[in-house]
Amino acid sequence: MPTALPTPDFSRFYRHDELTALLRRTVEARPDILRLESIGRSHEGRDLWLVVATNAATGADTDKPAFWVDGNIHAAELTASTAVLYWLHRLAALHGADPAATPGAREVTELLDTRCVYLVPRLNPDGAELALAERPRHIRSGTRPWPYDEAPVDGLTIEDVDGDGRILTMRVPDPHGGWRRHPQEPRLMVAREPGELPAPGETFYRLLPEGRLTHFDGLTVRANPDREGLDFNRNFPSLWRQEHEQLGAGPYPASEPEVRAMVDFVVRHPNIGAAVSFHTHSGVILRPMGTEPDEAMIPEDLWLYQRLSKLGERLTGYPAINIFHDFKYHPKSVLTGTQDWFYEHLGALFWTVELWSPNREAGIEGYKWIEWYRDHPVEDDLKLLRWSDSQCEGRAFVDWRPFEHPQLGPVEIGGWDKMNFWRNPPPALREREVARFPAWLEALALSLPRLVVLDARTEALGPARGSGGVPHDGLPRDALARWRVRLDVGNAGYLAAAVTRRAVERKQARALVCELEWPADAPVRLLGGSPRLEGPQLEGHAPKTSPLAFLPQRELTADRARAEWLLEAPAGTELLLRARAGRAGTVTVRLRLG
Repeated sequence: MPTALPTPDFSRFYRHDELTALLRRTVEARPDILRLESIGRSHEGRDLWLVVATNAATGADTDKPAFWVDGNIHAAELTASTAVLYWLHRLAALHGADPAATPGAREVTELLDTRCVYLVPRLNPDGAELALAERPRHIRSGTRPWPYDEAPVDGLTIEDVDGDGRILTMRVPDPHGGWRRHPQEPRLMVAREPGELPAPGETFYRLLPEGRLTHFDGLTVRANPDREGLDFNRNFPSLWRQEHEQLGAGPYPASEPEVRAMVDFVVRHPNIGAAVSFHTHSGVILRPMGTEPDEAMIPEDLWLYQRLSKLGERLTGYPAINIFHDFKYHPKSVLTGTQDWFYEHLGALFWTVELWSPNREAGIEGYKWIEWYRDHPVEDDLKLLRWSDSQCEGRAFVDWRPFEHPQLGPVEIGGWDKMNFWRNPPPALREREVARFPAWLEALALSLPRLVVLDARTEALGPARGSGGVPHDGLPRDALARWRVRLDVGNAGYLAAAVTRRAVERKQARALVCELEWPADAPVRLLGGSPRLEGPQLEGHAPKTSPLAFLPQRELTADRARAEWLLEAPAGTELLLRARAGRAGTVTVRLRLG
């Protein structure tokens, strides 16, 4: 007996056990459209949960075009998990609801009746547990030590040292420090200008991450890199770069169990044609490539990406940008990751969503996503401070307070609570932020190709040749007839069956295949055609040119194809016709001759 659908509390982040229980209750409430499975285990042995969302009554998930969505591949990017949970709850709540009374029900019902969604709310459960601990310690991804096993024997380890559940900043008076108090807002630390001397009685400061020092020599401080130095998003196979080229890449592609589980699942499900991965933060939609400019992409794929990304801008309010051109950590570097594996290798569409922009919340406009952290006007910091005071009850920026550090002695701890207000929205804004995305996700998923049967029929062509009583397979020739069997199929989706030109180039999406089967003991002889016929790559209904174009489009029905067979068999023989095409799914038809 199905249970009531639970409503998650989107203002809070779930620990692994709580998340597991929530997913199980959600699936138990809608067993007709949801299935829960573990695609693997993390380094520490936690299940990597995946929810299969599709209407089981309309076919198996593997026979339908599929959309992938994941979140929380990076430890502290917890709102990414919330975004996936939010869409999962919406799918479960709206499928089958009255479309006249429930906005979105028509789209959700059509989506799950005709397609499949694979949802992974948390790809990195070990890292998330550390981020959600009572005394958190920030790491990038998983908890396996990398590149060395041993713990640091000296240096500063970034962690919650005063036990308040936050990782803030320590300021230490230092005449040679590079920071000073803002003259009108003493809470705010601003960089010293070149050649600037202290005003009478002014103190300069050195800023250090909050943390604990090991073997402090009384003079030098060096922040240790995370002992767990892996970055799962750099561990994907396509265009993988070694550790000295890309930090956190791991020893070899897909070396980490979390990444390997995802790669194995996606490869085993070639019906996946598009995907979105949720991260934080910046308030922006990122599209491939990470390693080459737009000019190097296949033009048709670039145009498609631009069109669907503009749709994302309109439906979410987030700008959509190219990673290579607009989102580099350093102008001389390139970023590879999930997006390149999905598009460059598999030829599937992929977007990374960087949720949440505190800059935008504070009224800062026109800022550069990465460059802003290197240099920005102090007016931006003042806007952010006012936002913390007025919209976050002063909790985003924590007032400085004295603390007796076990190694440094008297310091002050305060500044930005990056984990809870910078990398993630404050609790009251989390649901609002993730609610931007279902309309775009559903539009993308409903754009996927979908193979449909346009017509299937048999036509009697007369008696078998040479009839006149000569037995054939135990039957008189008079009992046999000649037949034409025809199967017409089409792609009802916006996207081509292969989804991208890259998929065709990489041979990742097969062209149309039509098959004819009959019972093994049936006296059937194939006179024309083959049991398996190879057809064309089916296009979708996405426009290729404007009707105003000087030269008309030549292929006007490239979304349709026909398979035809001639055979000799007795009336009443049952036939099975099957067609599949790229990522458009599989359709079957059963016919009886005559």
